[in-house]
Amino acid sequence: MGSLVFGVWFLWAAYTIPLSWCHPNTCRSYCGNITIDYPFALQYGCGHPGFRDLLFCMNEVLMFHVSSGSYRVLEIDYAYQALTLHEPHMSTCHNLVLGSRGNGFSVEPWRAPYMNPAADNVFMLIACSPRSPLFQGFPGKHLPCRNVSGMGCEEYLSCPAWEMMGHKRSGPASFFGSGPLECCAVPYQAIREINLTKLQCEGYSSAYSVAPLKVDGPGGWSYGIRVRYSLQGNDEFCGACEATGGTCGYGSDGIRQVCMCGDFNSTSNCDSVGIPSGATHNQVLEGLLTYVVLWMTSNQISKVGYV
Repeated sequence: MGSLVFGVWFLWAAYTIPLSWCHPNTCRSYCGNITIDYPFALQYGCGHPGFRDLLFCMNEVLMFHVSSGSYRVLEIDYAYQALTLHEPHMSTCHNLVLGSRGNGFSVEPWRAPYMNPAADNVFMLIACSPRSPLFQGFPGKHLPCRNVSGMGCEEYLSCPAWEMMGHKRSGPASFFGSGPLECCAVPYQAIREINLTKLQCEGYSSAYSVAPLKVDGPGGWSYGIRVRYSLQGNDEFCGACEATGGTCGYGSDGIRQVCMCGDFNSTSNCDSVGIPSGATHNQVLEGLLTYVVLWMTSNQISKVGYV
């Protein structure tokens, strides 16, 4: 009888141990000095389905790949929900890259709800054709070139890179005069895609604001592409999954979310890990207690039979 009681206690303890002890997060990983965690992942099936096939680690360098090309990830800010990207063919204050070699930035339509450049990220389009949609109406309406978060072309044209190209500013009239501009600053949200071919531009630069810091002059701007990401809601599924010790992922269809619980995947959470489908911990314990009662009853009957 003592061994039975110990067995019952052991099974009870096994089911009441925090599941996080049993199912470590096998999806969390690293690339160089950058932590890769939900909603991102490097392994297929891990993370949020809206971010699948997005990050790749190549020789300890984290790369971000979307329809417009590949970018190096400099930082993932999970608190601010943003990524900072670098593109080698993007112009800066000290270097102009022309010849339409830059990627610009755009994402697949199905990814658009999940990520887009931050509202305080300015794109400065360089040497665009007079036939560019920027000046002909985009789309079907006038699109003014303007500053974004205090950053724009009027200041950018004073960068050393322009002087090296032989640019000479003759005053505000040369910037605001009639005809195509040497530089046109726009927020991403105005055109939803920075495609140098479609916009008929020779190059571009991108800078973002790191609030609440205010930097004087384009030489101190932060150059790169700051992409904000969103999970589209509170993502209650993942919260419930992690609360029971699981790791958030998605199924083989690349769409359906699943909760990974060791060698068991659940469509809800890890409460049913190692238990037949549809069963709960309480049901298992009820079955176990029923077995104990039947065993004790059978044992008593056997003893009576020998009296």
